[in-house]
Formats: sequence, C-alpha cells, structure tokens
Amino acid sequence: QVQLIEIGGGAVQSGGSLSLSCVASGFTLDAYAVGWFRQAPGKEREGVSCITSGDGGSSKAGRFTISRDNARNTVYLEIDSLKPEDTGTYYCATPAGAGDMFRLCVLEPEEYTYWGQGTQVTVAS
Repeated sequence: QVQLIEIGGGAVQSGGSLSLSCVASGFTLDAYAVGWFRQAPGKEREGVSCITSGDGGSSKAGRFTISRDNARNTVYLEIDSLKPEDTGTYYCATPAGAGDMFRLCVLEPEEYTYWGQGTQVTVAS
C-alpha cells in the first residue's frame, strides 16, 4: 500500500527554522519526484518546493531546502526564517509513476497522485 506520512509540524516562532519529513512506505521514494505543498485556512493549496525523480541530492530555493535521504525512504523540507504567512498544513505528494518529472518537477497539485495526510505548521509572530 502506497503511503506518505508527513512528520515535523508544530508551533514555532517567527524567524526560526523547521524541518519536515515525508516518509514513504509501500514503495521506494527515490524513484519518484516529490512535491511539498501547503494550504492556509481559506486559501488554495500552493506548491512550496519539489525535487525531481532524477535528483538524488538536495535543492535550495530562497528559504526552502528540499533533500532526500534514500536510506530512510524520506524527503525533507527545511524552512528557514519562518514567517507568520508560512502557517498552514503542509503536504508531500508524488506523481503516479516512478521516473515521472525526471528532469523538471512542477508544483501543480493536479500533477500529483499520492498525498500524505498533512502536518500543521503554525508560526507565531
């Protein structure tokens, strides 16, 4: 059974850092692109970061760093310099097929098939 579980949410102070984990079971995550999304109350789900299925390392864009730990079948999202507007439920997701998004990943939710249940992040000002 394909399953994704997000771990690591909680309440943090503005300016701090947070690391979220996306742990996969039932399949090998290193063969899949992984996207991180978030949804604030009353807002649409938005993409935060993604890593291609061909990337076995990490990628940093602005305050967000996404990385893999293949030994743990896990993808991490690190967020630095947290802001109150980072508050929301954070989800990880993968597309349907291994090898999809091999060179380029997109942050369109409709392109992802498997989703975790989400983890809440609350940033206090």
